[in-house]
Amino acid sequence: MKVAVGMSGGIDSSVAAWLLRRDGHDVTGVTMKLWTGGPAEAVRKSACFGPDEAGDIESARRVCDHIGIPHRVLDCSAEYEDLVLRYFREEYLAGRTPNPCVRCNQLVKFGMLPRLAKEAGLLFDRFATGHYARVELDAPTGRFLLKKAVDARKDQSYFLYRLSQDQLASTLFPLGGFTKIDVRRMAAEAGLPVVDRKESQDFYSGDPADLIGREDREGDIVDRQGRVLGKHRGYWNYTLGQRKGLGIAHPVPLYVLEIDAARNRLVVGSEAETFKRSCVVADGNWIAFDGIEAEMSVEVKVRSAGRLVPAAISPLDGGRTLVRFAEPVAAVTPGQSAVFYDGDIVVGGGVIGSAE
Repeated sequence: MKVAVGMSGGIDSSVAAWLLRRDGHDVTGVTMKLWTGGPAEAVRKSACFGPDEAGDIESARRVCDHIGIPHRVLDCSAEYEDLVLRYFREEYLAGRTPNPCVRCNQLVKFGMLPRLAKEAGLLFDRFATGHYARVELDAPTGRFLLKKAVDARKDQSYFLYRLSQDQLASTLFPLGGFTKIDVRRMAAEAGLPVVDRKESQDFYSGDPADLIGREDREGDIVDRQGRVLGKHRGYWNYTLGQRKGLGIAHPVPLYVLEIDAARNRLVVGSEAETFKRSCVVADGNWIAFDGIEAEMSVEVKVRSAGRLVPAAISPLDGGRTLVRFAEPVAAVTPGQSAVFYDGDIVVGGGVIGSAE
């Protein structure tokens, strides 16, 4: 097959390209150019988006040269600004906590990037990345299923739950059946010049406040009774369940329970008050079937690093879904994603709107 591989300059996408080339496919590496800001002086950590992008692009080019495949750089900066960065700002300013990686995967990495590659004249049958996940065709239903990776510690299916059937049908995840130890070993054996590169741990290498672009604006930190306990520097700098950075001396640790954007106010309380029994999910994307029609039992993640919790999901009007947890779950955060699993299969998921 002719395969275009989305390459970030890191070890995972490099090994994915090497595996496909080793197996005899006609492979081309494609790398997104996203950064339009200044020089690399503000870099704080390795990330997908940041001022050190030129180094990532050069790393991807060196890998492609090493394994003998072409490399293309495609400018996706305008689309990224419109589809991801604007969304990121608007969600925080609305008092919600966005998930830019989920949105980027759906709309940019598996959407805009393959489209721009084809518009640039690149011909390919499949698009591949270094994500740890698996795609399988379910013969009885004819649907493409998204499944967890073999390496549970590296599984990235949570971030991919919004991919459509068309996207899954044209996607390859060469690393889904390997562990991270396997990938590091293969990179070393192949002599890839990325073995010692740091992995991206976030979507932005600087302070997220840089992207929101608002000057600090002092507001009240209050308890459930409305008593003022302290001051904050702008509600958009906080997220539900946050404990650090509140700057309040109190007999027990305090956590953010509510973000009142209209009044620039944070409501705080004890850890016990962060736990929820249910939530309502909107903007759903279903993979295993077209949509939920009756109550079903699943396991659910409400954050990428969270654990799976048994839950019952049932349809509501307006395409929403009610999620009832089998046990209380901490910091169920509006704007984040709830992703539903049936064993290794990603059933679907949606965006958390409210929790009780």
